[in-house]
Amino acid sequence: MNNIEIIRQKIYTIRGQQVMLDRDLAQMYGVETRVLNQAVKRNQERFPEDFMFQLTDDELEDWKSQIVMSNAIKMGMRRNPYAFTELGVAMLSSVLL
Repeated sequence: MNNIEIIRQKIYTIRGQQVMLDRDLAQMYGVETRVLNQAVKRNQERFPEDFMFQLTDDELEDWKSQIVMSNAIKMGMRRNPYAFTELGVAMLSSVLL
């Protein structure tokens, strides 16, 4: 499987938007999810609601059903993940690099 297909599989539709989750982006950037989220928190003014949002419990359940995931993936999640729109992914690259 090529890199483009791998990325395509990590794009989900949530709130009618195409987004990527913090854990997938952290993996792509080679950092821990907590490091990615810390960078976002330090630059919160650069991430308005149309750039990123945190999944609700219902959205998390919908996401899990989209990927037919097992409970094992949920293990280790202390909070619901953040979802980044295309604009958020672009901004994320500037605060991580």
